[in-house]
Amino acid sequence: MTVHFIGAGPGAADLITVRGSRLLERCPVCLYAGSIVSRELLDYCAAGAKLVDTAPMSLDEIEAEYVAAHQAGHDVARLHSGDLSVWSAVAEQIRRLEKHGIPYTMTPGVPAFAAAAAALGRELTIPEVAQSLVLTRVSGRASPMPSGETLAAFGATGATLAIHLAIHAIDRVVAELTPFHGEDCPVAVVFHASWPDERVVRGTLATIAAELEKDPIERTAIIFVGKSLAAEGFRESSLYDAYYQRRFRGREGL
Repeated sequence: MTVHFIGAGPGAADLITVRGSRLLERCPVCLYAGSIVSRELLDYCAAGAKLVDTAPMSLDEIEAEYVAAHQAGHDVARLHSGDLSVWSAVAEQIRRLEKHGIPYTMTPGVPAFAAAAAALGRELTIPEVAQSLVLTRVSGRASPMPSGETLAAFGATGATLAIHLAIHAIDRVVAELTPFHGEDCPVAVVFHASWPDERVVRGTLATIAAELEKDPIERTAIIFVGKSLAAEGFRESSLYDAYYQRRFRGREGL
């Protein structure tokens, strides 16, 4: 018996990986985060599979489901939104599995920020404009931020920021980043990236709060801040430069 942690992707059912969908097809038990995972993803599950919505459950109750499946010899598909590597609460579940000697695997998923960037139609790393992307959030009731990981600290780098779980604190985001990026810095908010009700709100640090007031977004959104969001006239990369010799090009005569 194995617990298979699966990144469900950002929302759209066809953005789950092939590996993830195949695991769902063959596991007799599926635990899923019903508050943030599209129910369409459950269509991949086998007929008759036990489906458990973990949204109202405590970690102890989730652990009990793992133990029961382990005792019955049933593989478990544990479906989480986005990708498992960030803000998935997988680490604490793994710790409990290891305590019981229950084996597990991890299958990555399309991260929400990638789907949000696709919605914007933008590459987030632009030559000589921004070559780094910072995934971060703000402190919340459930999980405070480490003291050194502040918006100001990341803003000082000039990197493109993808700020998760912070739409409720847009005024704070604006106040902390404006001194570093300037009022005219582009901002884009993507709500429910890849879902049918996906929505994009664009502005600058000076205007984004007012734009959001027109039609408020309360959750499930990513805030992008950075010059890369509106970069024009930038230098082209060397990747496809006709005179740039690289290992696989074989253009020694140029």
